[in-house]
Amino acid sequence: MEMVPEIIRVQELSKLYRQGSIEVLALREVEFAVKPGEFLAIMGASGSGKSTMMNILGCLDKPTEGTYMLEGIDIGKTRESKLASIRNKKIGFVFQSFNLLPKLSAYENVELPMVYANVSGGKRRKKALEALEKVSLTDRMKHKPNELSGGQRQRVAIARALVNSPSILLADEPTGNLDSVSGEEIMGIFQWLNSEGATIVMVTHEQDIARHTKRIVTFRDGRIISDAPAQTH
Repeated sequence: MEMVPEIIRVQELSKLYRQGSIEVLALREVEFAVKPGEFLAIMGASGSGKSTMMNILGCLDKPTEGTYMLEGIDIGKTRESKLASIRNKKIGFVFQSFNLLPKLSAYENVELPMVYANVSGGKRRKKALEALEKVSLTDRMKHKPNELSGGQRQRVAIARALVNSPSILLADEPTGNLDSVSGEEIMGIFQWLNSEGATIVMVTHEQDIARHTKRIVTFRDGRIISDAPAQTH
C-alpha cells in the first residue's frame, strides 16, 4: 500500500507559557496527524488547550517542545519572516468573528490575500469570483460586510480563506456568532468543500457542530483524551 503523505504531523508537542513567576503548561506531549482530505474537529472545554493547538497549527505560535510538521516543514525551526509566507500560501483561516474589513466590499475582502501574495490583477479577479461562486455569494459581491447577514459574512470569510488554494483550512468556532440555521448552512458548505477535497481542521465546543465532521479529537488539560470518528446521526 502506498503511504499517503500527511499534511500535519504533531509529535510530543508541549507548550509552556510563563506569566511572571507563574508557568502554565497549555499542551502536554500531544501527538496526532492529519492526512489530505480529512475533516477534523478539535473539541474541549475552555482551558483544555484547543485554542493553543489551533494557534500552533496556524503558525501563529510555536511549540516549547516537540515538533509540528506542516507539509514536511518543521514550523518550530522556521524563521518568523518565512512563517508569514507559509500562513498566506498554505493556510486558509476562518474565524468566529469573520475578521472582514468593513470598508471593503465582499469581493475586495476575498481578493485581499492575493494582493499580499502579489497575484496579478486578472488572475485575482478570476480566483475571487470562483471562490465567491463556491459559497453562492456572487450576487452579493459588491455589498459591504454591514449589508450582509452573519451567515453571508462567514461565507465571504470562507471564500477569502480559499483564494490562495491553501493546503489546509483552519476554522476557529466558525459558527459561534451565528444562529442555528446559518450555522447549519455554514457546516454544509464545509462538508461540500471537504467532499471536493479540502482538508479542514475546526475548533468547536459544540457537539452538534462537531458531528458534521469526520473525526473528533478531544482535549482536556492540555492532553488528547480521545481521537475517534465522528458519530453522525
